[in-house]
Amino acid sequence: MDAPHTRSARRGTARIPGEGEVRLDASPDAVLIRRTLAEIAPVADRVTSYFYALVFTGHPEVRGMFPAAMDVQRDRLLKALLTTAEHIDNPDVLAPYLRRLGTGHRKYGTVAGHYPAVGEALIGALARYAHETWGPETEAAWVRAYTAISQIMIDAAAEDEVKAPAWWHAEVVSHDLRTPDIAVLTVRPDQPYTFLAGQYTSLETPWWPRVWRHYSFASAPRADGLLSFHVKAVPAGWVSNALVRHARPGDVLRLGPPAGSMIVDHTTDNGMLCLGGGTGIAPIRALIEDVAEHGERRPVEVFYGARSDHDLYDKDTLLGLQRTHPWLSVRPVVGDALAGQLPQAVGEHGPWSSYDAFISGPPAMIRNGVDELKRIGIPDERIRHDAVEELAGVAV
Repeated sequence: MDAPHTRSARRGTARIPGEGEVRLDASPDAVLIRRTLAEIAPVADRVTSYFYALVFTGHPEVRGMFPAAMDVQRDRLLKALLTTAEHIDNPDVLAPYLRRLGTGHRKYGTVAGHYPAVGEALIGALARYAHETWGPETEAAWVRAYTAISQIMIDAAAEDEVKAPAWWHAEVVSHDLRTPDIAVLTVRPDQPYTFLAGQYTSLETPWWPRVWRHYSFASAPRADGLLSFHVKAVPAGWVSNALVRHARPGDVLRLGPPAGSMIVDHTTDNGMLCLGGGTGIAPIRALIEDVAEHGERRPVEVFYGARSDHDLYDKDTLLGLQRTHPWLSVRPVVGDALAGQLPQAVGEHGPWSSYDAFISGPPAMIRNGVDELKRIGIPDERIRHDAVEELAGVAV
């Protein structure tokens, strides 16, 4: 399960208030749920391991739906629980998040009949480890919450099934090795694939079945229907290394549905300030193409960072776009401390207070970048980025 989008396209682990920090406007069920999660936080690994043990022993037929290594899956479950608890009283945030989960889980083969089994295992795991806060009232609160949550996901999946496949097969048509560790892959989906510039998808390779990782689209939608991704092989990265080292034309990948809200608002003419670090330049390039295709002439300022000039693998393409579009400015930034240097470079120019900001790259760069953009006067609601946990540059 993934974490949700907010207006500023930020996603990540939610912080659960402790016993003394319960919000005054929280519902009784929300208070009980948050207290349970606060109690189990120190033993979260054991809780999630026990949860999956209950699922797999009670329903061994579902084990094949999950990857052989469960570490990432355990982390995602906990993050989803924390996020749900954080927004349990905010349906405007929670419902869209759950709908995205429901449609996104179709690619795993999830069906309505799986949800009761998951609910039983969740209640069993919480009851085992929440010694201080568990009781009839708390259990009833969790049952009510899970029933409502699962129904939203089930309904969303049923609606999506009418209009879209659970996944797409996509044949690799080109594999361009830009550096020893970075490849640009172009694929052809077997069915029409509709997405927006700046979004991302989940991707599965034939070398690691049932292991899905997120990658941003590296271009705006194309007339020929082809999709491109920028992939950096990272240490111990199963999927990224397979795509960079082993993928070749003719190989067939699987794609999940598009997701993400780091997109251009074409109802405004605000300037765009774009920070792209490493392969995080991929969605920034897509945003540039999107602005050009809409015939807009809003100022687009791009800061493109990497550890060395050699790692600025897409610089020539961006500089070519700059020569074509007078409203586009591209500034390369090189340095080992990318997380600090790229945001610092942005602060040396400006002013940016009237701009919408877009950030894509390593997690530390995004965190520092958000802080810097707020410091120089860009409102939080005009800063857009995707979840630091699921970025292409750190995907494995």
